[in-house]
Amino acid sequence: MNYEDLLKYLTPSLSFFNKSFSSKEELFKDIHDDAFKNGYVTEEFYEKISLREEKYPTGIDLENVGVAIPHTDAEYVKKEFVSIYVLKEPTIFQSMEDETKEVLVTIVFVLGLKAPHNQLEMLQTLIGLMQDEALIKKFKKLKDFGEMEFLLIEEGDK
Repeated sequence: MNYEDLLKYLTPSLSFFNKSFSSKEELFKDIHDDAFKNGYVTEEFYEKISLREEKYPTGIDLENVGVAIPHTDAEYVKKEFVSIYVLKEPTIFQSMEDETKEVLVTIVFVLGLKAPHNQLEMLQTLIGLMQDEALIKKFKKLKDFGEMEFLLIEEGDK
């Protein structure tokens, strides 16, 4: 699997490891504050990502870990990015497949993409990544951006 596209959009200043949140809303507020302060999103980003997640949940329950891919419409993104959170403690998201089910999410990819084809390509890349159980186990143990970058380059070369 080639993770070049993912690496191109991953943003060190918007990548967080070993953080905990009491709710997904708190996580959305965290990404909004950092992304807004650094010129990546509009002021409405927090409200819009929260509303979209409520309507179209993004929690994915894999065998050993929960992953979420929240995002919102391109008009709330000023500069494209992909943010990653590898959480210390899982945060509850609703399941993408069945919104009545909760998913304990440990890995969150927040997409801030403008072009629809970029979003589709990124979703395909992330789904490919999630299908690699060994890689996802390694993701859960990441401690910083450098480790993640190294892992993706190493896995991309296989």
